[in-house]
Amino acid sequence: MIDPRRLRVLRALAEHGTVTAAAQALYLSPSAASQQLAALEAEVGHALLERRGRTVRLTPTGVVLADHAARIAAQLEQAEADMAASSAGLAGEVTIAAFASAITEVVAPTVAALRKRAPQVRIRVKDAEGHASRRLLIDGAVDIALAVEHRDTLGQNGEQLLRKPLYAEPFDVVLPADHPLASAPELALTDLKADPWVTPWPGNPVHDVVMRACEEVGFQPRAECLADDSRAVCALVSAGSGVAMVPRSALHGIAFGGAVVRPVSGSRPTRRVFTAVRSGSEGHPLLQLALRGLGDQAADLSS
Repeated sequence: MIDPRRLRVLRALAEHGTVTAAAQALYLSPSAASQQLAALEAEVGHALLERRGRTVRLTPTGVVLADHAARIAAQLEQAEADMAASSAGLAGEVTIAAFASAITEVVAPTVAALRKRAPQVRIRVKDAEGHASRRLLIDGAVDIALAVEHRDTLGQNGEQLLRKPLYAEPFDVVLPADHPLASAPELALTDLKADPWVTPWPGNPVHDVVMRACEEVGFQPRAECLADDSRAVCALVSAGSGVAMVPRSALHGIAFGGAVVRPVSGSRPTRRVFTAVRSGSEGHPLLQLALRGLGDQAADLSS
């Protein structure tokens, strides 16, 4: 009989690439993770890992079992969801991971609404930028992830995660108030190709959208300042450090001072946000309640 807990360690190794990273994701010591993997090899009677010095990788048999482990995990999630659905009443805890502006505009209002509608349900929230929310979800640290769709996420973890579009919003241009085009009603990105830019760091999904939008109209923005926080981006623009492009919801509540905001003309760059849950868990009544709440709050954000 294969122990599902050991399969979880194998899945983490396949996802993270090293025993140390897998152990950290599962809150185990590296030695404990190694012991679980060795015990799993003894259970199945096959070598699952190929050891080369201090590194390990999955053998072909290990890859096959890791794929089965993902499907088994989905079945266990489904079993928990079915049992929860058969019980009376809604009570329990849901943990959501999201990036900062989604927390402000969607998650926090959802928490407030559910406190009134379902006071026995507790919503916990974790701030997670970039790819972090997806990894937290796969590792079992959260129940729902909000993330931005971009080219690096397409097709990843197809069997492990169930995704659903939540909202799409345009990007707006932020430029210094004394910029020659500050009074224009809208701007084409090509109008700004000679300007210095303030952009998020590479690896941030917003950086990916900004770079791709500029490349599609024939130039690569000259990034002179890098900041992931939208307030910091707008402060740098106000100080005259450059121009920027920021998702519309991330601009809510920002005091611009020396900056102005203008829409992009033509085909507007768009940020598409999705929710994700682990496959098999989508029928859990607590998750359904939270997902409906997120959808209600996000309805006004779509462009």
